[in-house]
Order: sequence, then C-alpha cells, then structure tokens
Amino acid sequence: MADNVQQQLNIELGEKEAEGIYSNLAIITHSPAEFIIDFTRVMPGVPKAKVYARIITNPQHAKMLLNALKDNIEKFEKRFGVIKVEGQSSPGSFGFSTPTKDDKVN
Repeated sequence: MADNVQQQLNIELGEKEAEGIYSNLAIITHSPAEFIIDFTRVMPGVPKAKVYARIITNPQHAKMLLNALKDNIEKFEKRFGVIKVEGQSSPGSFGFSTPTKDDKVN
C-alpha cells in the first residue's frame, strides 16, 4: 500500500506582487502547447488598453485553473449570494472575454 505523503510548499510573495494588479479585461489565446492570458485594464474614453500581466501556462494547468476558479466561485456564491453578470461582453464593452478574430495581441 502506497503512503500518501503531503509535501509542504512555501510560497514567497514579494511586496510588489502583494499589491496586486487590477484588471477588468482578460484576453485569452492558445496554441496546441500553451494558453496565454493577458490581463488588461480598459478605461472609459481611452481607445488603448495596456497589458499589465501575462500568464503563460500549459493546457493541463489552464484546465486546473478553470476548475479552481469554478470551485471558488461556487464557495463565494454560497457565502455571499449569486454573482450577477449583465449580458454578454461585446467588442468595446468592459469585462473578461475571449478575443475575436479582429482583435490584435501585441
């Protein structure tokens, strides 16, 4: 019988990273080998959005992230109530979305 040994992982959080980055738009693209998530901030009346953070991960980790987010959203909603999402995002609107074929990622 195999022993299930849990290893403790110490995660270091630097001062800059602890401040966090606000994002109201995420652009997600992928290739056969990786997912790329660009976190941006869109401001009213400003035609450009800057990428503040880019996360590159493999498909397995992307799916694990999806599952972890789903689990945490379910826990949040049980405690605080249902999160309301007003309609679907459309080009030029605020919120997290996937890019259309006309979107450019630089």
